[in-house]
Amino acid sequence: MEFYPVGAAAVLVELDDIAAVLALHAEIGRRRAGGWAPSLTDVIPAARTILLDGVPDPAAVGRELRGWDVRPAAAPDGPVVEIPCRYDGEDLAAVASAWRVTEPEVARVHAGLEYRVAFCGFAPGFAYLTGLSEELAVPRRATPRTAVPAGSVALAGTYTGVYPRSSPGGWQIIGRTDAVLWDASQDPPALLTPGTRVRFAAVGS
Repeated sequence: MEFYPVGAAAVLVELDDIAAVLALHAEIGRRRAGGWAPSLTDVIPAARTILLDGVPDPAAVGRELRGWDVRPAAAPDGPVVEIPCRYDGEDLAAVASAWRVTEPEVARVHAGLEYRVAFCGFAPGFAYLTGLSEELAVPRRATPRTAVPAGSVALAGTYTGVYPRSSPGGWQIIGRTDAVLWDASQDPPALLTPGTRVRFAAVGS
């Protein structure tokens, strides 16, 4: 772990990879449930970092975290959020070619896996879902689109994401959903939050 102070009361923890992020995030959650760091106001995971906000003494927190025995994160339990998906995206053929399968097989494989929200970012309600193996990783598009429609289900690397609103983007679009990913009137406003289990259900057009 590497530690970087952020302002007067936050620390950024840099880790090796997403697995390390998930493990430390889970450990922080367990310890907070037991009363650790009562001043902590937010814990924000990303691909290789975790931001801890509300830390009066960032250096002391860094020293404490170095002494933790952090074990690999256990598979999450609880209910699964199911997202209906029409697998008819503009990049479905390109993904099928990369996977060396047919387009219907892309839908079958993608909908047959269970995903987990690793972290959120890019836009309100946008969740980075792990669950694809390295063998199924696909590159971002060489030329990003200036506008990706809301509800687009897309892949980049080993991540799956769903665009909560129309925005630029370079992910490979394999489908679309009518699910509402962000609703400011709800609590929480995001349908998908870190640690949530997710499955996609293939539906007709």
